[in-house]
Amino acid sequence: MSSNLPKVAWIGLGIMGSPMSENLIKAGYHVTGHTLEQAKVDRLVAAGGRGAASVAEAVRDADVVVTMVPASPQVEAVAYGPDGILENAKAGALLIDMSSITPQTSVDLAENAKAKGIRVLDAPVSGGEAGAIEAVLSIMVGGEQADFDAARPLLEVLGKTVVRCGPHGSGQTVKAANQLVVAVNIQACAEAVVFLEKSGVDLGAALDVLAGGLAGSTVLARKRDNFLKRDFAPGFRIDLHHKDMGIVTDAARDVGAALPVGAVVAQLVASLRAQGDGGLDHSALLRSVERLSGSQV
Repeated sequence: MSSNLPKVAWIGLGIMGSPMSENLIKAGYHVTGHTLEQAKVDRLVAAGGRGAASVAEAVRDADVVVTMVPASPQVEAVAYGPDGILENAKAGALLIDMSSITPQTSVDLAENAKAKGIRVLDAPVSGGEAGAIEAVLSIMVGGEQADFDAARPLLEVLGKTVVRCGPHGSGQTVKAANQLVVAVNIQACAEAVVFLEKSGVDLGAALDVLAGGLAGSTVLARKRDNFLKRDFAPGFRIDLHHKDMGIVTDAARDVGAALPVGAVVAQLVASLRAQGDGGLDHSALLRSVERLSGSQV
């Protein structure tokens, strides 16, 4: 491990956090991790990292703290309070929150951290589990230019497209827009799949030719096998996309932007979750279209 690289504390070792933190270890970073499940901490240790029993222990000596947790309440839980990041990280540390949360939560976190001498970036990602494993994530960042410049080498280990989008909260706003586009795209693909199958067309051949034209997309490329094999093992859970659709519809209402199609897809995501499919991959929107089309799923 290179001694001149910043020491990293990583909080949250889930579907995304585990492979991302391991990519940092492979790049020579010293990573200390904490998460709620001991097996995930053990996985980090096996990859060459160090485990910590608490957030406070993980962040104490860190130059950079990365958080990758499910939503705003979890970010607040690990950031605030006597055992949280702000009370235990050293002054001058850089906190990079890579969770997908509300823009306002990010703005508030940056303000509260400033009083402790801790710099903050919101840096949510797109690309799902595959993007995390392959280190080709798209990373949208909000915060000060100088802090972004400092974080850039680390972020470029994790992703291929790393862009500062503006001040605190901007990364989250762009992430919300990303989730809107992805959900509507998956829904359109799902409707096309059901239409094609009910029409008796060879689905694999149809998806191949669609992928080569204007209908082609990263969503179609990444989710093709999920649709073909009805494999909905979670790369990105419906539960989390439901949370994100709430963020984008609320934020859009605040700024006066109409999302007519997005609102419909948000309801379809909510309905899928209500039917017990919240733990499945978001490509399982296909199941919702199948139910509406009279298929037994």
